[in-house]
Amino acid sequence: MNLKKTFIVTTILSLVVIGTWELFWRSQGIYPTLDDNKALWAMQRSRIEEASSNNVLLMGSSRVLFDMQIDEWEAQIGIRPIQLASVGSSPLPIFHDVVTNTNFSGTIVVGVTPGLFFSTTAPDARSWKNPQSKVDYYKERTYAQILNHMLSLPLQKNLVFLSDDQGIDGIKLEELIAKINIGNRVFDPMPPFHEFGEIAEDRNNVMKQIAVTDTAYANSIIKVWQFGGRNSASKPPPDKASTMTFFLNDLKVFEARGGHVILIRCPSSGSVRARENKKLPRAMFWNDLVKQARVPSYHFEDYDNLKELICPEESHLSKEDAQYFTTELVKIMKKDDALINLKPTRHAL
Repeated sequence: MNLKKTFIVTTILSLVVIGTWELFWRSQGIYPTLDDNKALWAMQRSRIEEASSNNVLLMGSSRVLFDMQIDEWEAQIGIRPIQLASVGSSPLPIFHDVVTNTNFSGTIVVGVTPGLFFSTTAPDARSWKNPQSKVDYYKERTYAQILNHMLSLPLQKNLVFLSDDQGIDGIKLEELIAKINIGNRVFDPMPPFHEFGEIAEDRNNVMKQIAVTDTAYANSIIKVWQFGGRNSASKPPPDKASTMTFFLNDLKVFEARGGHVILIRCPSSGSVRARENKKLPRAMFWNDLVKQARVPSYHFEDYDNLKELICPEESHLSKEDAQYFTTELVKIMKKDDALINLKPTRHAL
């Protein structure tokens, strides 16, 4: 067989195998999703280099990622925020990066998830390493990495087998291999974890509908949160002193150059909310932070139209409730003149 025929046969076989694999996963109800990786985050971080004082940055943990909807922000104020939130993360490393490594002097909305915001400033802690790794990647990325990311986006958007779902839902080779029970392999005792978010190229993120409509699916996620709560006794206690000092020092620097910060506490419900109230009581943590920061601050429990919102898996809002929460919260901010320094760049409601 000559080289040309070999190439044709190889190409046909590759297309058949890939096509079969793709159709199989689509038949299982899987659909293409983007990978919320360091490269995707870095693309949004790069926008700050050209951002003016009329821009808004969103940062925090996954609640900000799920609950702050970019379209609704833009509809209300005529400005499309830059989404920098990072799942399972303290917002402090990213806030510190913006304060120390940019000249940005606009508005930063910082989400306060108590267990993460007040967790630690230890560089080897997971809640710190995760966001710091994104910051480091942005600083060190090469043109080849940027190009590779840009070329990967069309593939991620159209090919199911490249789905970024992790854990029990993962269909990448390493995820599938990890599910195979071989001999006496020891598995993580954590309950199986379902992915429940869908992210867009601009990092606008929404909850998957299955997490809203399928109680069993939502309950499986709740079990993971409960597992984390049960095992929190073996982890270091919240380091309120160091986290508060770290944040307030950066806040002072940011405000000195004309920057504006808004603190928000997104909803939680059920056992997650009860655990937060017990282990990180509002009076001791949130209220003290607000008192010392002296910036506009918004806690969902303070508003009748927000305090009864129910999170399907107890920690994040559904797409519809997130849109409502964002719209109503921005309206409240506007009424309070908390966004008075922003000048709409396009029509806002």
